[in-house]
Amino acid sequence: MSRGPDILFVKPGSQRQIYGRLSDYDLTAIEPPLWGAILGGHLRGLGYAVEILDAEAEGLGWDEAAREAVDRGALLTVVMASGHNPSASTMNMTGVGAIAGRIRELAPRMALALTGLHVSALPERTMREEACDFVVQGEGLRTLPPLIDALKAGAGSFAGIPGLWRREDGRIIPSSLPAMWEDLDTLPLPAWDLLPMPVYRAHNWHCFDDVSRRRPYATLYTSLGCPYHCSFCCINALFGEHRLRTRGVDAVLAEIDFLVNTFGVRNIKIMDELFAVNEKRVLALCEGIAARGYDLNFWAYARVNTVTERMLAAMKRAGVNWIAYGFESGSKRVIEAVSKGYKPEQVARVVEMTYAQDQHICANFIFGLPEDDYDSMQETLALMQEINAEWANIYSAMAYPGSKLYDEAVAQGLPLPASWNGFSQYSRDCLPLPTRHLTGGQVLAFRDYAFDAYYRNPRYLSMIRAKFGEETMRHIQAMSAKHLERDHLAV
Repeated sequence: MSRGPDILFVKPGSQRQIYGRLSDYDLTAIEPPLWGAILGGHLRGLGYAVEILDAEAEGLGWDEAAREAVDRGALLTVVMASGHNPSASTMNMTGVGAIAGRIRELAPRMALALTGLHVSALPERTMREEACDFVVQGEGLRTLPPLIDALKAGAGSFAGIPGLWRREDGRIIPSSLPAMWEDLDTLPLPAWDLLPMPVYRAHNWHCFDDVSRRRPYATLYTSLGCPYHCSFCCINALFGEHRLRTRGVDAVLAEIDFLVNTFGVRNIKIMDELFAVNEKRVLALCEGIAARGYDLNFWAYARVNTVTERMLAAMKRAGVNWIAYGFESGSKRVIEAVSKGYKPEQVARVVEMTYAQDQHICANFIFGLPEDDYDSMQETLALMQEINAEWANIYSAMAYPGSKLYDEAVAQGLPLPASWNGFSQYSRDCLPLPTRHLTGGQVLAFRDYAFDAYYRNPRYLSMIRAKFGEETMRHIQAMSAKHLERDHLAV
């Protein structure tokens, strides 16, 4: 008989394992487990007792997290392989596996499930390799209530539960993605009160205007999913379809009101894969936020081929000071090969529009896409420096499970990282996907070179000092002085 809650969600603490020397908390964000809060709010609304253990926020190592989970004594413990962008789930599997394995050692009879984007992409492999009773494939909204009920009944009958992979008589019993939750406005607010909200902190760049004001911080969705088919993206492995579901404007505004008035939140990340897509909706939402007069600092994603001047102006009035664009590559040939869906010549106009609103750009670039060679990667570096965005995420192409790149890599027998940790962009054992012309090690070496070339560029540093001041410039210099250790540069 369980002495604890009906369900406990566990978020592993994996900062140092994933980010290596960049794991210094002065640089990285401490982000809330939003999916744990969403599922927690949903289940609590149905009458279940819910707890959330954020091992990262609490500073718990994997063994400590496992012991704490066992002490909580939940009927069902769910370890979450999730993160705040599509690349963040797979790299967290090292911590997920370590915590699940230790829980199994400490409490062999405790019901244990794994969930998240990665396990939804590879449910059968997860069941084979990890110490768990169940894998929850998909969002979990339709899977967890009947699973808890079956555990409470004690009959051991889990047949017919949508999205639930399980073991039976030594065999793995498969399932399939359940139907998506269509009306997102029927979900209650995420269970923010179950999280240590004062601990969460925004990314350093999100607060370049004042790096001392990175707390309080929260994240939220105004929509789920994405209608596009970029070959390097795995986000829709969690949903099963390439389409967008949106929340009503009033529901989003109510959540923002709650976060501001209850926790004093100022810094907010809009988690949507594609926020700036429907001009009418963006205008209505941003006008509602602006009318409240809050002092907010948002960042949100936009696409080169969907954002408009009217959107940007409305977003600025609402406090959306940072726009994140997936420019990816400076090569037309490379962009077309990954079905990105925009023309490179659109980039200059979008950059001009954004700066005209006095907004800042978080520019995303990927080195090592399938058609990349040294010439095309040099084109990308040139574009990076031409745009001179206030922040640039500089990635290597990784074949994340759930993406078309992963399926192609497996089918072609291409080298993949030996561990899930190797899918982390900043880890020592990071191994990017080889291109048709370059090895993964060559891509990685160029990526690290491009990082240094960008953040040490005098033109960039001068721009940062002019916009944000001497302290922020020195903050960036301290960041760029941290050298990553790499095992695969010569591969």
